[in-house]
Amino acid sequence: MSEPLRQAQRDLRWRRRHRAAARFKLYGLLSIAAASAALVGLLGSIVVDGIGGFTQHVVELEIDFDPEAAGLSDSPTPDEIAGGNYARWVRAALQEQFPNVSGRRDRRDLLGLVSSGAAFELRTRVEQDLDLLGTRQTVTLPLDDDSDLYYKGKIDASLPEGDRVLGDKEIAWLDALDARGLVSRTLNWYFLGGGASREAELAGVWGAVVGSFLTLSVTLILCFPIGVATAIYLEEFALRNRWSDLIEVNINNLAAVPSIVFGLLGLAVFLNFFGLPRSAPLVGGLVLALMTLPTIIIASRAAIQAVPPSIRDAALGMGASKLQVVLHHVLPLAMPGMMTGTIIGMAQALGETAPLLMIGMVAFIVDIPGAVSSPATVLPVQIFLWADAPERAFEEKTAAAIIVLLAFLIVMNLLAVFLRRRFEHQW
Repeated sequence: MSEPLRQAQRDLRWRRRHRAAARFKLYGLLSIAAASAALVGLLGSIVVDGIGGFTQHVVELEIDFDPEAAGLSDSPTPDEIAGGNYARWVRAALQEQFPNVSGRRDRRDLLGLVSSGAAFELRTRVEQDLDLLGTRQTVTLPLDDDSDLYYKGKIDASLPEGDRVLGDKEIAWLDALDARGLVSRTLNWYFLGGGASREAELAGVWGAVVGSFLTLSVTLILCFPIGVATAIYLEEFALRNRWSDLIEVNINNLAAVPSIVFGLLGLAVFLNFFGLPRSAPLVGGLVLALMTLPTIIIASRAAIQAVPPSIRDAALGMGASKLQVVLHHVLPLAMPGMMTGTIIGMAQALGETAPLLMIGMVAFIVDIPGAVSSPATVLPVQIFLWADAPERAFEEKTAAAIIVLLAFLIVMNLLAVFLRRRFEHQW
């Protein structure tokens, strides 16, 4: 074969390799673009659906704090205040805005424009200031969830009356209130600072946030020291034999066990055997600690293995004991990787739902938990409950709660990146 022919064949192979490399690079770029587009679309749809959950429409009404109308005396006792009929004040204020509304059904529909929490709002004001009795004040009260959705444009008034939750008369009343400048849009403090509620406009995410914080606190307190100690023992002190190999295999296998299995374990051991309180952050933290522990052990062992052997040799050469080498040299250098792995494991635990459902954290909890033994729920379970609710307003609450959960996860991952860059050593 002549030299020009061999050169031509080499050029042909060279061009084929470069075309193949160019195609492979293009496939990678297309994959990244497709994944990015899907992620942006998913996050965009969640933000569009959930951003309205952080705001709420309220109405300003002139409330006549007549104690007799609410069934109160001039100097009511705490028991009288707790049993007062404050909905009458709201009904009277709405009747002043629409004096032509008559009939029992129409008056009931008119009162339904305002949230049932308006009566509790008035009761709270009276409890805080008894001097309000006998006066007339302008009070801002929350609207019902259907009224709120109408003002947010999610109820189409052009549809036939039978195809929407608000009738023509309710829409006419809402338009009249808006035209009079009595309706405004404010930050939804019920959502940001309240607990669970069967009324969508009163449902809040703060109880689930506190429950998640308490549950993760229990998880961190348990799994971080145990995971780090286990990793140190296996890497620095354990003899290499069949028993240590068996432990390593089991740790790796536990990291791949479905999370619901840990929920069944928690149900059988912590609830049925030890009798710990159901639906408590204490039990949830124990279950999530069992689930997160293998991940922390694996990450901690990898961080210890990344410490150069020369560090150990130099410390031993200076007369340090094995324990001093580990505590004074290896552990500080491996700690950034350990903390990063721990935060990633905690972020995974934050998003778990199945194991917590098995131990009863799916209960309807109204009060904000105050201790690890108090009944509580967590963000993923709260999202699950709201997603299953029939009211349309809970769709907005579900998306808003997902935004809160994603923000929580992003903060935890940013903390992991910060710890890695802040304490990482370059060798």
